[in-house]
Amino acid sequence: MNDDRVEPLKLREKAYDSFTQHLLANNLRAGQFISQRELVALTQMPLGAIRELVPRLEAEGLIKTVPQRGMQIMHIDLTMIRDAYQFRLFLEKEATAAFARSVTDAGLAALRAQHEAIIARVETEGPTQQVIDDAQATDWGLHDIIIDALGNEIISKAYRVNSIKIRLIRRELTGIAGLVVPVMREHLGIIDAIASRDPVRAAEAMTAHIANARNRALGL
Repeated sequence: MNDDRVEPLKLREKAYDSFTQHLLANNLRAGQFISQRELVALTQMPLGAIRELVPRLEAEGLIKTVPQRGMQIMHIDLTMIRDAYQFRLFLEKEATAAFARSVTDAGLAALRAQHEAIIARVETEGPTQQVIDDAQATDWGLHDIIIDALGNEIISKAYRVNSIKIRLIRRELTGIAGLVVPVMREHLGIIDAIASRDPVRAAEAMTAHIANARNRALGL
């Protein structure tokens, strides 16, 4: 690739990574209006990179341009929640079925140990912020591993964009605090279903888990 094209590409990717990191770190709020120059100041990226970033963010539904008001960070409403969780279900249901066929026993043992360790820490340390943060990382880690095991870059990228939306929904409406042990136990149920090597059972366990998460977000 021409060197003249490499640097702008790197800047665009850095700008995207910086934007999503600030979004997930709660430095940008759902529904907030923001200008390109404010994004420059926040991300510490050049204006040219931010201008090139905007169409991608609009295409992914992370921002929208409102006439005479500027750019608005995605707004969380019932339609957005339903759409995001439905898309998540479509991807993860089939990915989990495939994972039941491909994951090694050692891989499953490692996943099970991670979740059991979180439960043990809650029992000994209590739900400290560090335990909650580690539980959240373990939570998302399982789902990421299942999706990435497909070896399909298109699916992984689409999943990551939707995952940002799901994380914002959870941050604004639910979160894992107070739910650490129940969520870890749900995950252990999924791991057990995967360990049965029955794709249908594995997919059903993931379907139930995602339905529970969606219902919490909807307040059901």
